[in-house]
Amino acid sequence: MSGGTLVAKRYAKALLEVAQENGNISVVRDELKAVSDVIANDEQIRSLLEHPSFGKARKHDLIKQVFEGKLVQETYNTLQVLVENGREQLIDQLAKQYALLADQAVGKEEALVYSPIPLSEADQASVAEAFGKITGKALVVDNVVDPSLLGGIKVRIGDRLYDGSLSSKLLGLQKQLTKSQAL
Repeated sequence: MSGGTLVAKRYAKALLEVAQENGNISVVRDELKAVSDVIANDEQIRSLLEHPSFGKARKHDLIKQVFEGKLVQETYNTLQVLVENGREQLIDQLAKQYALLADQAVGKEEALVYSPIPLSEADQASVAEAFGKITGKALVVDNVVDPSLLGGIKVRIGDRLYDGSLSSKLLGLQKQLTKSQAL
């Protein structure tokens, strides 16, 4: 984990504690994602926040102008603290780290589901239900299309990978045949 990610995780943990106290876990999660998207998609805001000669006071004013009154206090204050500490470049990483911690806090976990074609909503719900029983958590499915898979799916939940793809089964069969020929 990079140094920036570790720092972002510390901020995310602190923010989660405050959000839990105020019952705003999901609201803060959604707002951080939206703030991260706004900064990523608005070249002018991003360049001003990243510019070293654009001082703290001006960055505080920019955050105030763009986000004040549109965010719950926890999110808004965190953005101001990041600017004050010269850590505004961590907003995207903070949003990602907070989302992971918030999901864990409410008993959810992300499942990356790799498939050769996009999965329907019903298929995603079916995968979430089946793997939710295995993990004991409510899963949020993120479908990633991987044309290199010939069929089947791969599911990554945390650091575990469940590989039910046709390509991995064919690879296993190839290894077995090669091994039996070597005897």
